[in-house]
Amino acid sequence: MSPQAAGVLQLLALIAALSLAYRPLGDYMARVYSSEKHYRPEKWIYKAIGANPAAEMRWPAYLRGVLAFSAVSVLFLYLMQRVQGSLPGSLGFSSIDPDQAFNTAASFVANTNWQSYYGEQAMGHVVQTGGLAVQNFLSAAVGMAVAVALVRGFARARTGELGNFWADLVRGTVRILVPISVIGALVLVACGAIQNFSGIHEVGQFMGGTQEWNGGAVASQEAIKELGTNGGGYFNANSAHPFENPNPLSNLFEIFLILLIPFALTRTFGRMVGSLRQGYAILGTMATIWLGFTALMMWTEFAHHGPAFDIAGGAMEGKETRFGIAGSSIFAVATTLTSTGAVNSFHSSFTGFGGGITMLGMQLGEIAPGGVGSGLYGMLIMAIIAVFIAGLMVGRTPEYLGKKIGTRQIKLAACYILITPALVLGFTAVAMALPTPGNSMTNSGAHGFSEILYAYTSGANNNGSAFAGLNADTPWFNSTIGIAMLLGRFLPIVFVLALAGSLAEQKPVPETAGTLRTDKPLYAGLLVGTILIITGLTYFPALALGPLAEGLAS
Repeated sequence: MSPQAAGVLQLLALIAALSLAYRPLGDYMARVYSSEKHYRPEKWIYKAIGANPAAEMRWPAYLRGVLAFSAVSVLFLYLMQRVQGSLPGSLGFSSIDPDQAFNTAASFVANTNWQSYYGEQAMGHVVQTGGLAVQNFLSAAVGMAVAVALVRGFARARTGELGNFWADLVRGTVRILVPISVIGALVLVACGAIQNFSGIHEVGQFMGGTQEWNGGAVASQEAIKELGTNGGGYFNANSAHPFENPNPLSNLFEIFLILLIPFALTRTFGRMVGSLRQGYAILGTMATIWLGFTALMMWTEFAHHGPAFDIAGGAMEGKETRFGIAGSSIFAVATTLTSTGAVNSFHSSFTGFGGGITMLGMQLGEIAPGGVGSGLYGMLIMAIIAVFIAGLMVGRTPEYLGKKIGTRQIKLAACYILITPALVLGFTAVAMALPTPGNSMTNSGAHGFSEILYAYTSGANNNGSAFAGLNADTPWFNSTIGIAMLLGRFLPIVFVLALAGSLAEQKPVPETAGTLRTDKPLYAGLLVGTILIITGLTYFPALALGPLAEGLAS
């Protein structure tokens, strides 16, 4: 069987698995967020934090809950790293420097999981499991809670109440993320991923010296790393490391975990707003972009451009032989079209156009299917923009899901889509203009520019993957990327919740013969076009200086 045919079979198997899980998981999550019942462990948590899960919140109160919880999480994780040297199970590692501790705390709380350190050489068992892994659960649950709040904004009428943040946070963690992660960890252990708390031990000689590895609770962290679209690995090689991702089966399973909740949330959305067809329209939009990017990536990386490519069967540089081009391409697209950022190959070694595809996937706004929660609310923002554009073309007041899209709604949506590009392009421009950040680039020219553009694209879009050529462990990059991650995560949430509140206050608008049908393929096509055009107009000049220039020159 040819590598191309094997890649197509992998893709078909992945689609089949996602299709089987779509309906039961989507319906289950809708029941979780609509239930008025509280399980006993959840009641213990509410009592411990002093929260009343039955109290409805308007959007300012919901936002205060999100920001206060995240601020405490950043502080807690920062302090844990700063005192690591005094903690048991530190494996002899010293405390983390202030700038790197800030960067890592911001990264994991913002669901970015950007890593400017070698995990196996910096973090002990306590920080890994008690700090980083915990935030993998909680940051994912925060994203899901915000998405559900926006969905309630569409579903409710004549009220500003969006639910209770603390109830949504706890339910998302206890009823969804933890059970699936337990199953996922068992599957990964069965595939060969390690799960222990062993210390550092010598494994043999390597290039004239000794080679040492430390163990860890890798499988359990790997499961929530992918399921929660987090991405931060136990080891520096991330999902290219055999302890995290042993074989092609585990590789396909990890891709499945990455895409599972973001796609299934479209079913949850349809169920909660009372129209499954609306959920299918959003699903179709996400799936069209994902399949298109995957096909384009596989074509680009399989294309032969000389004797070396002919012998290897394609662009094998930077890719694991146990995964091949197909497994690496599918993984790369899945991880950059979501906010995961995990890597099983080095994106810097992809072809010029291949590296550009990974970058463009993040620049779409992490919406196809995007991160857990963030993908859905990002896509719904783009749906509002598409409806507004359609309304301008036909001279009608735009409506979406029975809600008028007026001046206030479109201003909030516009602010949402402008924040991330401003952060990405602004920080990239400053870094290229200053003399010191340029010293961190491994390459010069178009590829060197791509390294910095990719770093800020990854940080501000809360992806976390790296181009693998930039030395980001410097005070400048630790600080600026940390700021970009926090602003890129929480400023958009402000506008999402404000939008949700304004929608929930409206009374339903009756559907008429002139109402745009947003559950039809025509609208899904309009939505795809809107996303691609907005992204292209925003980022094309920067892409032309980096990956496009490199691809045309090769």
